[in-house]
Amino acid sequence: MILRPVTLIGIIVSMVAGVILGVVTYRSLDWQPRAIQDRVLAEIVDRVGEHYVKDVPRQKLISDAIDGMLRGLDEHSSYLDADGYDAIQEETTGRFGGIGIEVGLVDGFVTVIAPMDDTPAERAGVAAGDRITRINGQSMRGTSLIDAIDALRGPPGSNVDVRFLRVPRNGSSADGVTIDRTLTRANIRVASVTGRLLEPGIAYVRIAQFQLRTSDELEKALTDLEIENGSPLDGAVLDLRNNPGGILGASVKVADAFLNDGLIVYTEGRLETRELTFRAAPGDLLDGKPVAVLINGGSASASEIVAGALQDHDRATLVGSKSFGKGTVQSVIPLANERAIKITTAHYFTPNGRSIHEKGIEPDIVVQRGDDIATYRDRILGSAVDAIRNSDRHAG
Repeated sequence: MILRPVTLIGIIVSMVAGVILGVVTYRSLDWQPRAIQDRVLAEIVDRVGEHYVKDVPRQKLISDAIDGMLRGLDEHSSYLDADGYDAIQEETTGRFGGIGIEVGLVDGFVTVIAPMDDTPAERAGVAAGDRITRINGQSMRGTSLIDAIDALRGPPGSNVDVRFLRVPRNGSSADGVTIDRTLTRANIRVASVTGRLLEPGIAYVRIAQFQLRTSDELEKALTDLEIENGSPLDGAVLDLRNNPGGILGASVKVADAFLNDGLIVYTEGRLETRELTFRAAPGDLLDGKPVAVLINGGSASASEIVAGALQDHDRATLVGSKSFGKGTVQSVIPLANERAIKITTAHYFTPNGRSIHEKGIEPDIVVQRGDDIATYRDRILGSAVDAIRNSDRHAG
């Protein structure tokens, strides 16, 4: 009986000593050779596998370690296993399964960047900025973006229960409204470009996402609308609302379609190979006729490249509300066994040197969305047409 307290104290001292030694060892990693640093990581995986209260497959421990490392970089970097790699390749072609939303991590929350056109999410009223707090009853707190996407996707026709938190602009979580939706998954095929005539001479072109063939589809849409109009177009409304972005090169080609020369966008990164400059080539699809670009809080990344370039060159009037504010470039770097990492490799800047990251692009004409969607649609399209009709470029 006398020895037990002593033994307990000894155990505690040993534990404390071990913690202290561990802190010293790991704090010293920054000057240790790379081989020692690698061994420490491998040793931690081994020890967790041996001593954790539950048996966890080693592959999961390694995947979680990689995922945690990349999530520690920023909210846009992630590890892609074989399924995730396939999914991101499918997205560039506009075909994948799910509920039809683009998501990102914003302030640590899995957040809707934009619902995609004519998808289960869009039809259910999901809006840009909605936070996803639960999927099928499972809390999303601390969940990686890839895991959240995996939970949302599934066989077409199956249901997924999603809880959203809608927070007012400039509000806090305490001001949010909880919205529960049961969504039926579908084959998502996003048409990159659609168009119609708003009125004689005025084309309306909607770009839902920047994909491999977006610029070709844009040119075809404008050509078809000019034929339908029976004479050259007087101007065009380019709708980039709720367009979450996509391929950088596609956005450059779209901006180039309305510019004859000048800088479109440039990037700055740590590596010289990531510092790129894109300039417009001669040839304007509208021959200088006026353009109005519609943006909102769901317009992000590649959409902001187009809007920023046309605004800086005074080539278009921006109508709507402030854009999302994502000014970083992500590169997908393939690994062995059909895996990859998606990491931030550069920041991009508009022709005038603006970095819109976490700032967004302000429209020239502000039109906020209200509760009445029909009224909002009429107001924003009316403002865009007025901007075209009143432009000094109208005479061509």
